[in-house]
Amino acid sequence: MKQRYILCLLITGALIYYGAPRMSIFAEGLKGTFAISWLILATCVIAGNLAAILYTPKGTGKGGGKKLKSKPVRKVKARSFG
Repeated sequence: MKQRYILCLLITGALIYYGAPRMSIFAEGLKGTFAISWLILATCVIAGNLAAILYTPKGTGKGGGKKLKSKPVRKVKARSFG
């Protein structure tokens, strides 16, 4: 899972690196609104992925958390005569 978060961070960083110089947040109208909203969305993506990386519990397997041990179930053979 951590690889996915890091990959998302790298892709978002690349999008900001190539997209931010081409946008003007001080532009009038729809162009400026789009630039501001795009940068806010990119910031939220970065914050979410960083939070996921930093606050993921250590030592968890593929299950994503501690697994509860349940009591073993006895198998009863059903016999039918007829």
